[in-house]
Amino acid sequence: MTAQDLGKTAMTAVAPAPTDSYASVLEHLANIGPAVESLRSQSRRLSAWGVELADRLMAGQRLLTAGNGGSAAEAQHLSAELVGRFDGERRAFSAIPLHCDTSAVTAIGNDYGFERLYARQVEGHGRPGDVLVLMSTSGRSRNLLAAVAAARAGGITTWALTGPAPNPLAQACDEVVAISGKAANVQEAHLIALHAMCRAFDAEVARSDAAAAGPAEVPARPASAAGTHAATGLSAGTGTAGQSAGTGTRAVL
Repeated sequence: MTAQDLGKTAMTAVAPAPTDSYASVLEHLANIGPAVESLRSQSRRLSAWGVELADRLMAGQRLLTAGNGGSAAEAQHLSAELVGRFDGERRAFSAIPLHCDTSAVTAIGNDYGFERLYARQVEGHGRPGDVLVLMSTSGRSRNLLAAVAAARAGGITTWALTGPAPNPLAQACDEVVAISGKAANVQEAHLIALHAMCRAFDAEVARSDAAAAGPAEVPARPASAAGTHAATGLSAGTGTAGQSAGTGTRAVL
């Protein structure tokens, strides 16, 4: 064996083993499916949340949202969809992500401790009839549990998006959508859930606005479309903007 061959043999012996990066990606993607199926089984609750939230916000109530880490970002995402817009143009609604005011967050954390971070803001911002949406993959965050207690004392409805149940947050809130899966996949499913809620929310706002406008304001059905819904996608008495009035069925996923 030549010196060159010996060198090659030495290099082969110390070469790093192939990584499992690709396998890890495939595993992660494979785990998304079960998490989404877990969410799909609770789609009626998401639809009901979207409709109830629309009814409350149209009546002048507000949404408060909270979470930690990535869940805080998703709570902020939900608030932004309602203050801004989701798919189509509509009026703005009041939605406050409780982690975004850095002066309040640092002052409350300093004066009262991190556990009271959200509870103190619920006490300040919340009014009876408001809705507090809490997001947590673990369902065990003490600052969220304290926020639920503050909300209950203030007559505020609490909804939770969590990971696998049972967990303390799911048990403490009025209603919960609990997703089975690993933390990262649960968080991804939470994003789908909040988008589904927004679709139901917008559909209910559109239905309510059309009903308030009255039959005269609803475009007439084209003669060539007898027996079918109008091309506008919203027909008086049927509410075909993603839902069917009177049947209670709404497309949310």
